[in-house]
Amino acid sequence: MSETLSHSFSEQDVYFMRQAIELAHNAELEGEVPVGAVLVKDNKVIAKGWNRCIGAHDATAHAEVQVLRQAGDTLQNYRLLDTTLYVTLEPCPMCAGALLHSRVKRIVFGAADLKAGAAGTVLDLFSSQAAYHYAIIESGLLEKECREQLQAFFKRRRKEQKELKRLQREQQQKGD
Repeated sequence: MSETLSHSFSEQDVYFMRQAIELAHNAELEGEVPVGAVLVKDNKVIAKGWNRCIGAHDATAHAEVQVLRQAGDTLQNYRLLDTTLYVTLEPCPMCAGALLHSRVKRIVFGAADLKAGAAGTVLDLFSSQAAYHYAIIESGLLEKECREQLQAFFKRRRKEQKELKRLQREQQQKGD
């Protein structure tokens, strides 16, 4: 069964989540939803990733999946025992399933995903009776920073889309 803990995080936890936030910035620079992830084993980063769905034309290219693929190559094993994942946004159902299958021991996320969070917000796949592996889930690490990064991205994207529609209307009117 998953275990959700709310306690103070260590300096090391903060250090690794800040790395995930920086990786989320990479996603944003590529026009992707800014989510970043870092996988740690024995206090060392073994994999890093960020959302790449749009650029890779791959619905499964979430930050968590990028990390799991890289870590599997690094360790030459899909079972990522005794690892901790730091991710800026709560895992979705797809990522939660992949994390369970890969046996990640601890998952620390920043912002809750109110639409698709599968680590306790909308669903909790980690405590499901169908889960064959149990993980420790910890939420809220640098939550404000993670949430603000995502909100700023979507606010900017909505503004850009509104401007694009305005320009298209102007072009249409000139053509009439």
